[in-house]
Amino acid sequence: MKRGKKYQEAEKIIDRKKSYEPKEALEVIAKLPKAKFDETVELHVKLGVDSKQADQQVRGTVVLPNGTGKTLKVLVFAKGDKAKEAEAAGADFVGAEELVPKIEKENWFDYDVIVATPDMMGVIGRLGKVLGPKGLMPNPKSGTVTMDVTKAVKDIKSGKVEYRLDKTNIIHLGFGKLSFGVDKLLENYETIIEAIIKAKPAAAKGQYIKSVSISTTMGPGIYLNQK
Repeated sequence: MKRGKKYQEAEKIIDRKKSYEPKEALEVIAKLPKAKFDETVELHVKLGVDSKQADQQVRGTVVLPNGTGKTLKVLVFAKGDKAKEAEAAGADFVGAEELVPKIEKENWFDYDVIVATPDMMGVIGRLGKVLGPKGLMPNPKSGTVTMDVTKAVKDIKSGKVEYRLDKTNIIHLGFGKLSFGVDKLLENYETIIEAIIKAKPAAAKGQYIKSVSISTTMGPGIYLNQK
């Protein structure tokens, strides 16, 4: 695959034979040729676990100290006082059963995260085939099925991210924008790595973190020295 000019220029700056310290890698990323937009800085962590085994799943959420640089739209499924609470907390959309046909028939996906109170899960279950493939199903593990809708909405709005393994045992996620600068990105990076280390399953044997790399949206990956 032929890469663009900026990508090729970036590759000349990165030492492929070296594992960088996290701060050093972010300093290198800051010097790479820039795209015409504020690129996301992405993290890729390969773990020594088997994601096919239920007792070796790695999944959780963490609130980034400096946010993600992206404002997420939140839809809350709730009724009565909990619906009012969600609106007061800053949810972009709040509703109940009446939203089912809108999502099913009108392909309405103008939101990034869905939060639901437990009593609404029967309603949301009807949307499983639509929401599941898009990764939008609320889940107690990610804090999106909860009675504390205020906390859920505020956490998401302030920079909560979910990390989870893919089928190849790698966690991919964005942890900020290039415009944040090295120090804020490093803070976010350290927060996520700490959360992933704490989430190590008891059943995981041998080396847990196999490799860590970071990249910008359009740039090549840089491997890190992460013990």
